[in-house]
Amino acid sequence: MINLLSHLSYLELATPDVEASVRFYEEQVGLRVQSRANGKVYLRSWGDYYNYSLVIAEGAEPALNVMAWRTTSAEALDEAAKRIEDAGVTGEWIAEGHGHGRSYRFTGPYGHTMELFWEVEKYRAADELASVFPDRPEKRSKHAVGPRQLDHVTVAASDVRGFAKWYSDVLGFRIMAYTVLDEAPLTVFSVLTTNEKSHDLGVVLDSSSRPGRVNHYAFWVDSREELLQGADVLMENGTHIEYGPSIHGIGEQSFLYFREPSGMRVEVNTGGYRNYVPDWEPYDWTPSQGSNNLYRNGSMPMSMTESFPPDPDKPTATEEGIVPGTEEALINPYAVQGRG
Repeated sequence: MINLLSHLSYLELATPDVEASVRFYEEQVGLRVQSRANGKVYLRSWGDYYNYSLVIAEGAEPALNVMAWRTTSAEALDEAAKRIEDAGVTGEWIAEGHGHGRSYRFTGPYGHTMELFWEVEKYRAADELASVFPDRPEKRSKHAVGPRQLDHVTVAASDVRGFAKWYSDVLGFRIMAYTVLDEAPLTVFSVLTTNEKSHDLGVVLDSSSRPGRVNHYAFWVDSREELLQGADVLMENGTHIEYGPSIHGIGEQSFLYFREPSGMRVEVNTGGYRNYVPDWEPYDWTPSQGSNNLYRNGSMPMSMTESFPPDPDKPTATEEGIVPGTEEALINPYAVQGRG
């Protein structure tokens, strides 16, 4: 298979209060509003090479509306659309998007809407924002978090291995790792990538009745020191830190989780490995090996098991997983001291 996808380009999120979310991303995270159109707000990180990487749209509840990926060429876009339809999923061609050319939009077998495009408008900074580094799209942010770019999105699905296989077989994602529970042969998490990163797409096990849910998405900062400073400033400005800072075993990234006003979980991460092995075989991690927290010296809060939109009957969709009959033992295996 030719390499079809190059990287995650932008996410469109729904929120009940658009302006509250936008203020949070501007004032607390350090994004900048690039444009407003069609009732949506388009924001960028300082290191984005395209005009935006986050779109905020009005919705009744927090949700992931679209995850958009740039292909490696115009030919790869056509090939990707063909492979999707050959796999039994019918999407639609959109003549032109906001800041990019024609795209192919489809909803995958687990309910997540993905948009693929090739042609895109490159960002050009105004003189006052231009960097002295020619390769940078604009000056580094003066903000304490100030992420360089969008990093990844982690969604929720009823079958982790089924999800990973479909996106690998159809669109060429490399499967990098799985998490399997210590107590049962149940796969509850996987990471996939379109490039050399440990992942730009994650999937957690979802026992809810709502398809297409999302657990979190992540921005990238250049160093662990920036991540730690960001945690300090977020706390000092009234933003609760949900989990971290610490280091994931899978992927080896330093991480920090918090919530925006809609309740949507946001991660800031940095570090991690680069993997160029074309025939990489994913390893099955367990929580006791530190798959989620490499140090294995603390427990993960139960709130991390929430995904979006909420499901009032089965509110969890997690890297731990919940299946009927195993709730008590498996509801949060990372809550056990000495695991990660």
